[in-house]
Amino acid sequence: MFTWIAPSVPVSELHRIRKWHVDHEQDHPLEMQVWDAVITCWFMGWVGWLPTYALDAWWAGPLCLLGMLAPSLYITWRARAHALNKLRCDWIRT
Repeated sequence: MFTWIAPSVPVSELHRIRKWHVDHEQDHPLEMQVWDAVITCWFMGWVGWLPTYALDAWWAGPLCLLGMLAPSLYITWRARAHALNKLRCDWIRT
């Protein structure tokens, strides 16, 4: 879709990252909560298009788009921070 902003992420990759967070919840509780928030925004972005259209709330369209891109943007940001040694991210595939 908008691959110049953030590359698309397959659902299998989202599942793999979620599984890592569940397996390491005791070690990284805040990281799991952030991931849950990102996935919640993603879901709200997809579901929000119908009310946006039905209620003529076109101002919500960019918010829905941002929500839909949330996992891609988050993964890209974490991978970049990991590559620059600013943040350790064990679930990034190198």
